[in-house]
Amino acid sequence: MITASMVKELRETTGAGMLDCKKALEETNGNMEEAITWLREKGISKAAKKASRIAAEGLAKVIANEEKAVIVEVNSETDFVAKNDEFKSLVDSIAQAILENNVSTDEEVLNLTVDGKTIQDLIIEKTATIGEKLSFRRFNTLTKNANEVFGTYSHMGGKIVSLVKLTGNNMELAKDIAMHIAAMRPLYLNSESVPSEVVDKERNILKEQAVNEGLAESKIDMIVNGRMNKYYEEVCLLDQFFIKENKVKVSAYLKNHGVEALEFIRYEVGEGLQKKKENFADEVMKQING
Repeated sequence: MITASMVKELRETTGAGMLDCKKALEETNGNMEEAITWLREKGISKAAKKASRIAAEGLAKVIANEEKAVIVEVNSETDFVAKNDEFKSLVDSIAQAILENNVSTDEEVLNLTVDGKTIQDLIIEKTATIGEKLSFRRFNTLTKNANEVFGTYSHMGGKIVSLVKLTGNNMELAKDIAMHIAAMRPLYLNSESVPSEVVDKERNILKEQAVNEGLAESKIDMIVNGRMNKYYEEVCLLDQFFIKENKVKVSAYLKNHGVEALEFIRYEVGEGLQKKKENFADEVMKQING
């Protein structure tokens, strides 16, 4: 059964019209991912980015020293708590503990001690004090040598954070690239790093779009290749146009400065988590049923 909340979620994710979303869900037996693909094949929506509204609140944090950088996310239920000084202090403590210790799993992080208490116990304690469920969600670390440099950036007080590692020692350039990553949301370093199954799926969608547009079969491969290049410009850091020099690609900008981008990580608080259910599903259904 196709519900109003499913239609609403697909609409928020794709930007497609309500009736188109309902049709897509009906054609795909309610499978959200297949419905997104169906809409794209019909040329009704572009590639789904992130849902426009994300339920999880909290903070992300990125810190670094001369050899190691850490990026973490800790969730709360409300944005009000995310601005709480106690919560901010908790996030800082978790990030610092990871920076100072060699850990590779969430379990190892939760067993780290801060002032004689495990991080797990600190989270439980702060949950009781603040009165809202808090949870450690994820972390990543990068390491570098003396011939490399980290760039970090935090936006909106920790709602979006980014970390990049470049060759060389140009800290200002590294920060600019981190800022670009935060703003432009690349998913991959370059086209070679896009998984083959992702490339195949995108190419198939673009081919189906071209067929549905009635384009000559002899031109479809050329058109698909051109559109794949546009796709890479959207999702690959080195293929994107640099935010501060919008006629120059990031790859060329870095080459002009004699450096290379090696790795990057970007966190946006709550991305990929289940969205809250809203209360106006009935209103949506009324519009669908006309």
